[in-house]
Amino acid sequence: MSGKFLSLFKSSPLNDFLIPFRKAQNQWVARYIIIVFALIVRCAVGIGPYSGEKSPPMFGDFEAQRHWMEITTHLPISRWYYYDLQYWGLDYPPLTAFHSWLLGKFGSIIDSSWFALDTSRGMETSDLKSYLRITSLVSELAFYIPAVQMFTRWMGRYYSKAATIDQTIIAAAILYQPALIIIDHGHFQYNSVMLGLTLLAVVHLLYDNYCLAAIFFVLSISFKQMALYYAPIFFFYLLSICIWSPSSRSFDLQRLIAIGCTVILTLGIQIAPFVLFGGLDQLRQILLRMFPFDRGLFEDKVANFWCATNVVIKYKQVFTTDQLKKLSLVLTLLGISPSCAAIFFRTRKELLAWCLASCSMAFYLFSFQVHEKSILLPWMPITLLLNEVDPDVISMVCWFSNIALFSMWPLLKRDELIIQYFVLGVLSNWLMGNLSWIRLALRVIKLPVSYRELATPVLPHSIIWRLVIVGSYVAAFSIHLAEAFTAPPQSLPHIWVIGNVVVSFGSFVLFWLWCNYKIYIISTTNSKLKTN
Repeated sequence: MSGKFLSLFKSSPLNDFLIPFRKAQNQWVARYIIIVFALIVRCAVGIGPYSGEKSPPMFGDFEAQRHWMEITTHLPISRWYYYDLQYWGLDYPPLTAFHSWLLGKFGSIIDSSWFALDTSRGMETSDLKSYLRITSLVSELAFYIPAVQMFTRWMGRYYSKAATIDQTIIAAAILYQPALIIIDHGHFQYNSVMLGLTLLAVVHLLYDNYCLAAIFFVLSISFKQMALYYAPIFFFYLLSICIWSPSSRSFDLQRLIAIGCTVILTLGIQIAPFVLFGGLDQLRQILLRMFPFDRGLFEDKVANFWCATNVVIKYKQVFTTDQLKKLSLVLTLLGISPSCAAIFFRTRKELLAWCLASCSMAFYLFSFQVHEKSILLPWMPITLLLNEVDPDVISMVCWFSNIALFSMWPLLKRDELIIQYFVLGVLSNWLMGNLSWIRLALRVIKLPVSYRELATPVLPHSIIWRLVIVGSYVAAFSIHLAEAFTAPPQSLPHIWVIGNVVVSFGSFVLFWLWCNYKIYIISTTNSKLKTN
């Protein structure tokens, strides 16, 4: 990337809010403003309902997170992964358990009844809700938000040559994307920790700090096993820089050993307490809880290959669970192979976000046991592509972000996060300038509106992609209208959910194919970024 940086958010509200700080020698005020506003938006979402509110006996993810704080603060470590498995048994890796323990200890100092063993089950007091909402905010503030700032700063300095204020605008555009906000602070989870740790690992790859990158990525997997969606790209990138090291132009055994020892040591430190106090059986139990293959191919309706095509082929009736596991594995390996090959044979920093996006999207589309919220895995690296100085890329990212939010509509509707869904969707698009076409339409019909240059292109230049994107938006809007005003037929009670799945899946597949095409184009052009 060379030449003068061209801001693609010109005339957007984000640009209008932050451009007065362009002449400041230090942009800390602008960064402070976007972070404060990001926290305000998240707090506003947190005022609303959460997963499983007033829904006994199992409640939902809010209760699951609270329950894990309960069992980790009251039971010995040897029982954490064995206790009350029919309720909300702990089924995430050790770092989540330690995170729950820490938050539970702090919460117990404030009010011990919040996490009293057994007797606190299903508690929904306003004080407890506020505490847990604050812990989610603090977790994102500690991990994800700084990682976004660091990534955009590196991209601005060494890739796009963007001014500091433009880096801040891009970081704001990433932070105001609605998917993570509504899941972590509406539905309620701590996905920002996993995503933040992964992004910190990416940042350290950019700075050629390979051992630090390995530490942060292992920590990410140790927080939520879904970070394995990114693992092939990290593996092949690190393996590549060891096999044909750019600095020595030969196999770097010392680097390979250092990275391998770092991974083993980081995992060992986390697992050691369980083995020490519970024996080796703890390892087996942790793995069984982390990978519950007995749940089947999918549970809820999700916009991936299996659920979308299940309308035609009833997989659970045609294949056994073991056959579906193997079939899913084959399709997933085929799906991730283009991005893995590209990052291994063309080890380039500008490919990292693209390959992470393609690989994680392939996992989402084809792997076993995918949840609606798993779209956050490809969503994170895809939003990083907002750093690209290409209007077509920006338009495609915005399209994906909108469809990703739409794909989670059935889940968010169950959580009664309807207002938050629509407000966040409109807010994020307005801030980035994606609603500037309304002003253009008003001028076309001769309404007296002042002239203003359009901001970020809403649609790419390709006519085909314009038809695809507009068609998907029309289909999504039609499904919302039909669901709002028309009851589904008795013979097809889930018709609107299935429509959501089909539209979202079709969009995701097309985006994934486009992403692989872009990887090919970038990998076959000359790189100006060096890898040590």
